[in-house]
Amino acid sequence: MQNETLVVPNISCAGCVGAIKFELGELPGVAAVDGDVNRRTIEVAFEAPATLGGIVALLQEIDYPPRQDN
Repeated sequence: MQNETLVVPNISCAGCVGAIKFELGELPGVAAVDGDVNRRTIEVAFEAPATLGGIVALLQEIDYPPRQDN
């Protein structure tokens, strides 16, 4: 099981977190999703067939792109 914490600047309320939890929860391999409105973070626990790239792509698709620091 892999765990990732993603910073999602577009999170502004509990409804945003709820929408993200619902959408990511539909991905095969995603075991758990939690969010923190104040920190604007999403924590995702997943395993194959889910991938971090697929999770990021879905977040971008639903207008909650995570911040990507290089």
